[in-house]
Amino acid sequence: MKALPQADRFGELREALRAACGAFDAAYWQGVDEQRGYPEAFVAMLTQGGWLAAMIPQEFGGSGLGLAEASVIMEEINRSGGNAGSCHGQMYNMGTLLRHGSEAQKRQWLPRIAAGEVRLQSMGVTEPAAGTDTSKIRTTAVRRSGPGGDRWVISGQKVWISRVQHSDLMILLARTTPLSQAARKTEGMSLFLVEVQAALAHGMSVRPIRNMVNHETNELFFDGLEVAHEQMIGQEGQGFRYILDGLNAERTLIAAECIGDAYWFIEKARRYASERVVFDRPIGQNQGVQFPIAQAYIETEAANLMRFAACELFDAHKPCGAEANMAKYLAAKASWEAAEACLQTHGGYGFAAEYDVERKFRETRLYQVAPISTNLIYSYIAEHVLGLPRSF
Repeated sequence: MKALPQADRFGELREALRAACGAFDAAYWQGVDEQRGYPEAFVAMLTQGGWLAAMIPQEFGGSGLGLAEASVIMEEINRSGGNAGSCHGQMYNMGTLLRHGSEAQKRQWLPRIAAGEVRLQSMGVTEPAAGTDTSKIRTTAVRRSGPGGDRWVISGQKVWISRVQHSDLMILLARTTPLSQAARKTEGMSLFLVEVQAALAHGMSVRPIRNMVNHETNELFFDGLEVAHEQMIGQEGQGFRYILDGLNAERTLIAAECIGDAYWFIEKARRYASERVVFDRPIGQNQGVQFPIAQAYIETEAANLMRFAACELFDAHKPCGAEANMAKYLAAKASWEAAEACLQTHGGYGFAAEYDVERKFRETRLYQVAPISTNLIYSYIAEHVLGLPRSF
């Protein structure tokens, strides 16, 4: 497929990623999916190659790249036939620590993350009773003073928390001021950097959630988990504001992954439609087959431009909420339509695991719902861009 000039800026980065990902073929990803396993070898390769340390400043051992480059890394993983969902948390969680963590926290953890000694793959925000209404979270952190210094005692529950089993650190959001006492409902929440193994031994328990795709996610329960005051990220009560930075990065990176999926589906459909002969002609000669593939390509290219617009604003430390949300919406829509076109092009063969279409079809469907649903993006744009009354 011919690439638009926008993508050429990252030609060398893409070539290096494609070479690295090329060592993990379709059989590898089919095996991981069949076993509902974790792609340890693949993640280890990315870690050892420094790919997951892309956004860590050079002074801490990283590459010092921006969200744009990080998004290309995520895109190319999915475009190669892989699934960046196994490791993307380290990219978008990094932004929260980089922008709002203390100097001591950064010096303690970033060099170890860059070296691959520590993984920061998990973020605990969502709760069963709150859903996307983060202001209603019920997990609390109460400050206690003692001989060893001030500590926070955390109690509550989280749900849909991914990659805990493969993460050493987790960013956790909890209420430090009751909602009824907060000046604004988005205030009074704080962020903590939690060491997972220590937490598992002292008040945190994990229950895996089996789901439609091979995406490791869990319910977490906190019963008097104690964390040191020094583990709080930024100022007390400002956690929601810090999370927004991470969410904008998350949505933009997810957009990039969807774009990678879409290009994979389009190329897979293009090749099959060119080679598959029925009624003495390639099926791609039929407009009913080629038009949906062409439409998916057009929509993917448009989503790609919005993705880079969001990256540019984020990297310039400018507001990018609208652009990040629109990029995620457009890219998720494009990838799902490309998946539909690819599956329809393959017909019955699209349901056979050996073609990979059904696996990627399931994986890309997730992003119509997560990390934010399409309807909530509509609401955000309606209220914050168009000035319409809040709908909820």
